[in-house]
Amino acid sequence: MVAAGLLAFALGVLGATLPVPLVALGPGPTYNTLGEVDGTAVVDVDGLPVYPASGHLNMTTVSVIDRLTLFSVLGFWASENGRVIPREAVFPSGMSQQEIQQQNTAQFVSSEANAESAALAELGIPATVIVTELVPGTPVAEILQPGDELLAVAGQPVDSVAAVTAALADTAAGETVGVTYRREGQEHEARVELAASPDRRHGLLGIIPGGIARGGDITISLGGIGGPSAGLIFALSVVDKLTPGDLTDGRFIAGTGTIGPTGVVGKIDGVPFKMHAAREAGATVFLVPAENCAEAVATAPDGLQLVRVETLHDAIAALEALSRGTPAPSC
Repeated sequence: MVAAGLLAFALGVLGATLPVPLVALGPGPTYNTLGEVDGTAVVDVDGLPVYPASGHLNMTTVSVIDRLTLFSVLGFWASENGRVIPREAVFPSGMSQQEIQQQNTAQFVSSEANAESAALAELGIPATVIVTELVPGTPVAEILQPGDELLAVAGQPVDSVAAVTAALADTAAGETVGVTYRREGQEHEARVELAASPDRRHGLLGIIPGGIARGGDITISLGGIGGPSAGLIFALSVVDKLTPGDLTDGRFIAGTGTIGPTGVVGKIDGVPFKMHAAREAGATVFLVPAENCAEAVATAPDGLQLVRVETLHDAIAALEALSRGTPAPSC
């Protein structure tokens, strides 16, 4: 009996203290992008006409709990609002904690830039087009740098992200086109050989362009958050603040989804946790990337209407339909 007692005690100590290579995922904080966090506007617009917006446009997050023990893992396995996954999936062994944090921050900053680009493109507001990223291995990567301002491509002036694509519509891979750009206040011209792309017929310039407002400044501030999945909600918040009327119609709207500079909404992870967090916060409508719809339908909490979106334009049209009392695309 003594031996059995000692063994049970030892197992209890190990179960309560010995870390296991797993992490737990669950609902994280949710923030209204139309409001303020710690006294600072999440989305702030300066130099452009701004219109009042009520209601909520909440971005959602997933919490990650590290340094689990065997007993805590058992607790999360029994929970309806938690999921345990290998630690390697969140914290790759080949990357330091600092590198992981830098990557998450870079993704978040990219989502902010894409949100501004998509909103300006949707509203038809002229933008200064900049190089946000370069496609490795393409000829242009030897010429342009992130932050360069694009003035013209293939002889056509560009004032939006869409204008860059339009300028390349009649080109082909291997063709050389002129590019006019500005770097550190100096204007430059270069000839760039276009690369091939498997998903488009025309030539590929090899950049990911972004747009920033001309004559104004749009700032998105939300510290301590990483990853790209708030892009859609950020873009909607920018649109709501730059247009008359109330996009939410006073409703509590939440959602998730990456966004590209032209407004395409992408799939994300953790939809069940984000929906539950949104519903607990008071949301009645949740915007779901089209590719996440099946998962969302299977795990949606009661009282949450799911709206299917593929682009920023879809999301705006759906919210306008809800305001009119007409059906919106559903998962």
